[in-house]
Amino acid sequence: MRVLGINAIFHDPAAALIVDGRVVAAAEEERFSRRKHGKRPVPFSAWELPELSAAWCLEEAGLRPGDLDAVAYSFDPALCRDQAELGIGDPWDHLRVDYARRAPQFLATALPGLDPDQVRFVPHHVAHAASAGLSVPEDSAVLVLDGRGEAASHLAGSYRSGELTVHRSQELPHSLGLLYEDLTRHLGFMHSSDEYKVMALASYGRPKFLGLLRDLVRADGEGGFTVERIDWDALAKKRTADGEMTEAHADLASSVQTRLEEVLLDLARWTYEASGGLSTLTMAGGTALNCVANARIAAEGPFDRVWVQPAAGDAGTALGAALALGAEHVPLGTAALGRGWSDDELEAELRRAAVPYTRPESIAAEAAAVLARNGIVAWYQGRSEYGPRALGHRSLLAHPGDRDTQTRMNDVKGREQFRPIAPMVRAERFHDIFEGVYPSPYMLFVHRVKPDWKDRIPAVTHVDGTARVQTVHDDTEPLVWAMLTEFERLTGLPVVVNTSLNTAGRPMVDTPREALELFGSAPVDLLAIGPFAVHRSQVYGGRGDGGPR
Repeated sequence: MRVLGINAIFHDPAAALIVDGRVVAAAEEERFSRRKHGKRPVPFSAWELPELSAAWCLEEAGLRPGDLDAVAYSFDPALCRDQAELGIGDPWDHLRVDYARRAPQFLATALPGLDPDQVRFVPHHVAHAASAGLSVPEDSAVLVLDGRGEAASHLAGSYRSGELTVHRSQELPHSLGLLYEDLTRHLGFMHSSDEYKVMALASYGRPKFLGLLRDLVRADGEGGFTVERIDWDALAKKRTADGEMTEAHADLASSVQTRLEEVLLDLARWTYEASGGLSTLTMAGGTALNCVANARIAAEGPFDRVWVQPAAGDAGTALGAALALGAEHVPLGTAALGRGWSDDELEAELRRAAVPYTRPESIAAEAAAVLARNGIVAWYQGRSEYGPRALGHRSLLAHPGDRDTQTRMNDVKGREQFRPIAPMVRAERFHDIFEGVYPSPYMLFVHRVKPDWKDRIPAVTHVDGTARVQTVHDDTEPLVWAMLTEFERLTGLPVVVNTSLNTAGRPMVDTPREALELFGSAPVDLLAIGPFAVHRSQVYGGRGDGGPR
């Protein structure tokens, strides 16, 4: 069975390919087009398809469009209703629905040789649910929350033997995801893009508006919820993109974040009962990228295990739609499902760029030595990650023990200084330093830093005493694990700063050329690209390989 999954309708267009029960490839269109999030989340862009990522998925498997058994499109226009009836207030929503209906013909044009009759519509939240519930080997409860699907914003269900039972969905206009999007806009950020900035900002505030929000945003006790209209201006003045960030803005973010966590806990508890007490909860949808809320569900909810799909946002519905057609468990062992290059191809690119490089005995040890001297490392290894998190394949690395590292890294990336940076840690050392969900290979939970370690790793300890940790396991990420082992030998710290290999407003680096371009334009000391090392001091002369500049 050869199924190509497609996400195109809202934002983060992506493609994923499953062949005979194996995920062969999955990637977001932004990594190819170099447009952040692939496109803007407006009805006018719904016709845009992930043509480049879909073509690459087929190429990776050696297939042509005509070889596919099916194409799964993660939206079903037959489930849509008029926007006025839904109460979403978008007079152009009919364009989105019309484009979705025509998707088979659009796909046949984009992928010559494809029979449009091979295209199957998969309901949006079913695709989200399958991306999570069918990516683990065991039966599970499943909770999906995002801005919206066809006519709903939420799904609570359970998977048993690969079959989905839907216990409850919440109809629009009530939506926790749209609530967070509205707040994101009000705070001067870009919706369907910058919600994670609001989550970070919330740690700097107090939930002083929580009482009001508890009245306006309520779980109904039956697996659904109500979101009333909120007068944001009455709580904090609307902020422009370049406007001053005030205490009131942080307090508003804190209040909404706290109320979101409370309602999600109520929904998780209801889903547990409705599922018959299944011990595993799987989660997807853009709201499942809220790692603070995820941590509360894991700590205070009834489930033994909470597993969040690493591409939990809309990009993941490409994988989920393909899985839904097969209706079988295909455990996801890695998020490294994107493009990769051989050592020979990497070396050819270095020669083309005419930069001096070496091939050290161990690139892991080379990188660890630069990090130990307080240098910044661009780490480009293996296949790129599927989803929004850099997980040791397209990463910027730094020393966690320097208090100035957060400022330096945010300067390198050109982003707001309140934004935290995250740690990666060898799995066997996790419990010595952190408390919370374990394992955490996809960086989708926050963890409390133990008191004895806060002053030792200040760069990755957020203002509220937490960190968003990636646990690194030697059987799945041996090269990163080796780098961390050597860094601990040199410094006594088993933790390294890990943030995405990009600068503000740009997608993560995907190709070798893009890695070289970032290295040339940002104050990075070492580019560790495959087995090769490119040192700034050797390329540009002068000081390099460590310390702030």
